[in-house]
Amino acid sequence: MTDQTRPLRVAIVGAGPAGIYAADALMKSDTAQDPGVSIDLFERMPAPFGLIRYGVAPDHPRIKGIITALHKVLDKPQIRLLGNLDYGSDFTLDDLQRFYDAVIFSTGANADRAMNIPGIDLDGSYGAADFVSWYDGHPDVPRTWPLEAEKVAVLGVGNVALDVARVLAKTGDELLPTEIPPNVYEGLKNNKAVEVHVFGRRGPAQAKFTPLELRELDHSPTIEVIVDPEDIDYDEGSEQARRNSKQVDMVANTLQDWAIRDVGNRPHKLFLHFFESPHEILGEDGKVVGLRTERTELDGTGNVRGTGKFNDWEVQAVYRAVGYLSQNIAKLPFDEQAGTVPNEAGRVLADESAEGPDRFMPHTYVTGWIKRGPVGLIGHTKGDANETVANLLEDRAAGRLNTPEDPSEDAIVKFLEDKQLPYTTWQGWYRLDAHERSLGEAEGRERVKVVEREDMFRASEPHKA
Repeated sequence: MTDQTRPLRVAIVGAGPAGIYAADALMKSDTAQDPGVSIDLFERMPAPFGLIRYGVAPDHPRIKGIITALHKVLDKPQIRLLGNLDYGSDFTLDDLQRFYDAVIFSTGANADRAMNIPGIDLDGSYGAADFVSWYDGHPDVPRTWPLEAEKVAVLGVGNVALDVARVLAKTGDELLPTEIPPNVYEGLKNNKAVEVHVFGRRGPAQAKFTPLELRELDHSPTIEVIVDPEDIDYDEGSEQARRNSKQVDMVANTLQDWAIRDVGNRPHKLFLHFFESPHEILGEDGKVVGLRTERTELDGTGNVRGTGKFNDWEVQAVYRAVGYLSQNIAKLPFDEQAGTVPNEAGRVLADESAEGPDRFMPHTYVTGWIKRGPVGLIGHTKGDANETVANLLEDRAAGRLNTPEDPSEDAIVKFLEDKQLPYTTWQGWYRLDAHERSLGEAEGRERVKVVEREDMFRASEPHKA
């Protein structure tokens, strides 16, 4: 068969939502009907679903419900999952080009963006991504987390900051009905935090919360959400933002309602502070003892300027939730500042000074956060995937894709087995899923997440373990 008459072979590196959406876009294309597509999703973890499994708070079953839709994609016979395989060490781009017409990278973002203020390296200063990985049972992080602080600061006003603040403010028993593993429950059960302070540099109209996530804070019987009435302020730029976005207006209205109500008596206090720009983390003997912020004010455009007035807050831990950052990918160009692979609509840029197709790395594409940065909701990656796949198929029609050495579906399996690489499969996920559900059933819970990589592999692929 020629390259135009046999099924199109595509490798997707990263089996989170972005990668699965790319597979779905390929399956919905005309090419999937004739001559067909054959897709392999490579995943570093033994289990699929990426950010949904290891980045979404355990008390958000609504978002985890997206897995149901992703399941339907991975159930299709033209798509295979090859898990527990690390790009760059277990296999390389050169390896993939031996077996596939095109490669799509959808590796996401799993590191914390740096924050350069004095004291950021003190003991008790943490990145939100590390904490999220811990409470989501990621196998590659420590099994314990220091939760000795009674007063905690969270820097940032996005949904990740809300997740971190909510998990810190809830009790372990509140989170026990979720899928949290035993080590996380033990840690949270002994958490000493009774005050959590969330700090935003700008005002309520510039917060990046989504309305539903924000309102969920107030649903806990143990968390008293407190907003200072002095932080409810809008300039013309802020009012314009409210007029332009129903979501912004809903967030502002919720914060206003909380600011004017009486403070109740729930045992844990969660303060949402605006117009406080982190200036320095204060320390003694190498440990966090406080946070210094500079009071800011609106400048008329929705931006803020410093006032020169500083406030000190007594806290013993600081979590920065100021954004995620992708890791660079071997053999691909990388923009360290943006944390993305330079691209045009998903085509990886090789030479920006060139014209036409010569600008791009041949048959190499990106989608999701590695393409556009870690912004937006999970569903936004669908549009990314559609754009990237459309350009891949355009390149195929123009004869610009790779001519692999061996495009047969068995070739990559033989390659992995010759290297004795223990990989997991989609059938293995069903076994791991059943195992986790059985652990949950024994405790009256929907599931208990397995943490150890070896245990995940043994449940997934018992005949290989």
